[in-house]
Amino acid sequence: MLVEKKWILRESADPETVGQLSSELGVDPVLAELLVLRGVNTFAQARSFFRPSLDNLYDPFLMTDMDKAVERVRQAVTGSEKILVYGDYDVDGTTAVSLVYSFLRRLTSRIDFYIPERYDEGYGVSYKGIDWAAENGFSLIITLDCGIKANEKVEYAREKGIDVIICDHHLPENELPKAVAVLDPKREDCHYPFDDLSGCGVGFKLVQAYSQRYNIPFETLIPLLDLLVVSIASDLVSVTDENRILAHFGLKQLNERPRVGLMAMIQLSGIEPNHISIDDIVFKIGPRINAAGRMESGRIAVELLTATNAEEAIRIGTEINEHNNERKNIDRRITQEALDMVRSGNCLSCGNATIVYNPEWHKGVVGIVASRLVEAFYKPTIVFTKSQEGLVTGSARSVHGFDLYDAIESCSDLLENFGGHLYAAGLTLKEENLSTFCERIEKFISNAIIPAMQTPVVDIDARLNFSQMTPKFLRILKQFQPFGPGNSAPIFLTENVYDNGNGRKVGAEGGHLKLELIQESHPYHHISAIAFNMAEFFDHIKAGNPIDVCYSIVENYYRGTANIQLRVKDINERDEMI
Repeated sequence: MLVEKKWILRESADPETVGQLSSELGVDPVLAELLVLRGVNTFAQARSFFRPSLDNLYDPFLMTDMDKAVERVRQAVTGSEKILVYGDYDVDGTTAVSLVYSFLRRLTSRIDFYIPERYDEGYGVSYKGIDWAAENGFSLIITLDCGIKANEKVEYAREKGIDVIICDHHLPENELPKAVAVLDPKREDCHYPFDDLSGCGVGFKLVQAYSQRYNIPFETLIPLLDLLVVSIASDLVSVTDENRILAHFGLKQLNERPRVGLMAMIQLSGIEPNHISIDDIVFKIGPRINAAGRMESGRIAVELLTATNAEEAIRIGTEINEHNNERKNIDRRITQEALDMVRSGNCLSCGNATIVYNPEWHKGVVGIVASRLVEAFYKPTIVFTKSQEGLVTGSARSVHGFDLYDAIESCSDLLENFGGHLYAAGLTLKEENLSTFCERIEKFISNAIIPAMQTPVVDIDARLNFSQMTPKFLRILKQFQPFGPGNSAPIFLTENVYDNGNGRKVGAEGGHLKLELIQESHPYHHISAIAFNMAEFFDHIKAGNPIDVCYSIVENYYRGTANIQLRVKDINERDEMI
């Protein structure tokens, strides 16, 4: 049974501004309104929005400590020091390491990379990693997508004669690590104009600054942008401002001239070449790269992304793809076990929070399972498993508007460690503290959550008639891409539609609907639609009853042929028969 959603139609933009923009651009008023809602009010702003330019990237030296970072890298390169590029095991970390490593190995052969082991070292900078660097003669570590809270480890590295440059994008603590340079646009004393770069994005600004200072042509950096767009899409940073420019040109690179490692991923994912979208990265490329760190080691992801030989890339990519298939099988099994637990009441909390625990579950998929439980029950959720003797580890996911990190922090005295942000977090605690933790966090959530947070919302951008979906409308809508947070794919509402009789259940277990929709007032416009996990509406639709649908519009490619399809977000049944 689907969780019932609340539909909210966004407030209309100023009609006069919309009318003027519609007239100046010669576009449908619906498209003009979408632009105004994105802060695009004039012809000049629209031109900039539709035609991103690399000339509009910000000066990297506006970032605090960039001078120091560039000069320390230069010193290491010219002095033949050994440089270690160090990053997290997820997509953002591995793409960041691959980007900076790929750039620096053009300048020096005395370079290597290090990815911590997820289950041995955990997230971020580790003592084991620093020891390895010291034992192997490295005098400079560049951290990527981590390090902003590694105060003690940076000091430990210094004691071993190793300098550290931190490139991170997470919120810092009050006291920064005493590194040679700390590049983080979220530093309070950093006045860089855009603070939502990915970790890979911060790494790119470092190599951009180095190139700018030492007269390396910017054009030589463009091949790195395919890595950067993978990080932007996978890490769910906003696709606005500088990120939109980088994502736009990153997609261009990914489609036209991808590196051999990403080409291997494209082929193994079954993605149509030359038509790769942000969605393809989020749902196909990113999870495969993540699977390396979840199931084995993030190091092989970097080996793939820095490969220069196509055969070698396919070999590594096939191995990663097999890890991803294994991850999906484990994910499906554990998700079903967790769903059964909750439905039978056999969970640690089934009240205002969903908390489940099984010591046998694989640590690499508990975050994915937590997200699935949020989809099913729409409550703040924590999924626990055993990490080592006497300790349990968990992944937490929240619902819109509820600060789950704050709730976890309220129980910090019971935790060994924790980290994360508003909607996603990780935590570890002693098994003996688990029941007390569950009682306390359930009480905290019960007192803090409000009814509005307990109902999922579909934000609808505009009403749309099928007759408005002209080739020109769709061509201009496509130029709103790349989509992502801050520039989401528009959600449209079309009322009183019905299936032409060819609708059917699809998917391995018949859980999805493939429909051919007709709007009653415009019976000559048939539009294909896919509704994932909405098979429960099949009988109503098959009987010829009308429905209201909210959806995004996607362009699917198969063997070179493009087809427009509605990706249905939700369905509302109408009672009357047609």
